[in-house]
Amino acid sequence: MKVMLRQNNAGNLVVYVAKKDLEEEVVKQTDGADGKIFTLANGWELSFPNLPDPLKLPQTVEAKRIA
Repeated sequence: MKVMLRQNNAGNLVVYVAKKDLEEEVVKQTDGADGKIFTLANGWELSFPNLPDPLKLPQTVEAKRIA
């Protein structure tokens, strides 16, 4: 699924999923076998296999929901 990554006014990373009309803060970032894994405030875990480093925001990227 396509998601947009951006920073909110407090400087926290936020993920927006347009198809679900969902916008949540990232509460945890880990490195997994498939790339970066972000845990959102609502409990979702998203895997980002080709996330560039350093991350330039805002940016639309491909993600996969794993939990």
